Amino acid sequence: RENQACVFLDPDKTFQTILGFGGAITDAAAETFSKLPPEKQKEILRAYFSPQDGIAYSLIRTTIHSCDFSSGSYTYVSDGDTTLASFSIAPDLKFRIPLIRLALETAGKPLPVYLSPWSPPAWMKDSKKMVQGGKLLPEFYETWARYFVRTIEEYEKAGIPIWGLSVQNEPMAVQRWESCLYTAEAERDFIKNHLGPTLKKSGLGEKKIIAWDHNRDLIYQRASVLLSDPEAASYVWGLGFHWYETWTGSPMMFENLSRVKEAFPNINLLFTEGCVEGFDAKRISDWSLGERYGRSLMGDLNAGAVGWTDWNILLDETGGPNHVGNFCFAPIHANTKTGEIQYTNSYYYLGHFSKFVLSGAKRVATSVNRQDLLASAFLNPDGSLVAVVMNTSDKPLDYTFWMKGKATDIKALPRSISTFIF
Repeated sequence: RENQACVFLDPDKTFQTILGFGGAITDAAAETFSKLPPEKQKEILRAYFSPQDGIAYSLIRTTIHSCDFSSGSYTYVSDGDTTLASFSIAPDLKFRIPLIRLALETAGKPLPVYLSPWSPPAWMKDSKKMVQGGKLLPEFYETWARYFVRTIEEYEKAGIPIWGLSVQNEPMAVQRWESCLYTAEAERDFIKNHLGPTLKKSGLGEKKIIAWDHNRDLIYQRASVLLSDPEAASYVWGLGFHWYETWTGSPMMFENLSRVKEAFPNINLLFTEGCVEGFDAKRISDWSLGERYGRSLMGDLNAGAVGWTDWNILLDETGGPNHVGNFCFAPIHANTKTGEIQYTNSYYYLGHFSKFVLSGAKRVATSVNRQDLLASAFLNPDGSLVAVVMNTSDKPLDYTFWMKGKATDIKALPRSISTFIF
């Protein structure tokens, strides 16, 4: 009937294969974790990484040396050391690497871990600063490529297998924290002439290179420059993207992801970062925190993303630590004075996907006939079909699931998210 709200599932039409869902283990997350009592630490590990008791995270991002969510700026080498003889990941061995190890143990299986740099060391840049943008000097392209290799080697020696790496976090943003600018042409040339060949030469050619790692608004322009060059494209596994294009007042620009998939159907799209900025303890229970995650997850996956990586998995009672005061929300906050743990709604919205949509699942065709309904569905490797549906309206909504001529009626609460397993 025309007046009947419907969600249509067509499991015979399949699309991208899902890599996984997860979050970032930053210095801030690891330092906060280290200040908690052992039973609270176990709770957080289980909440994220346990397939039985938690939301079964299956993807981890971490940083190459410091980012804003560190207690200060640092690198792995002494100033001017172009030979990298002084290279040491000692700062990460204190908090961050132990937490990644515990996460992998809790998951009980290998998970893809990928690295992202916020800035090369200051002495490699034209600005001579790690913060406030600046560019990598061409004479240090090869040194910086070898720095990636050394990071991977040392992490793997420390028991953390590395699946991939992004070239540069947010290469178009001048930030008051660690940042570095690359034009599309500069990123293309760095990948083609330095990073790709250096990884290959070092026996690390199987590591996945993720380009862009910035917002959806400019992703097509970056893709067209990088992927129209066959040599550069041969090294690029995929494009990473963030959700912060909304700073301009625009909605989330999922259509740009679809344009990339239309033009370059073999490229992988991976959501690499998103968080709600401007931490305010009074908003920690706001339903809208989770809804933003739900809308992004739906839109990104339906546009072809193979995975989704949240930002910090854990922050303290201030939304930090952050050495430039860029305090943000995380799905879980811990009060380092009292040991109390608070779960925001984003944790549960993420779990509606991460717990039920398994690595190796294929997205299947869905459609809706009401703008208040959002839906995404997946066929798991075990044969189960998972559908996630949001009612974004302020009113209850009755709708009907349709699949292969069969129907079932559902009542959705206002502003709700539901997961169905068939």
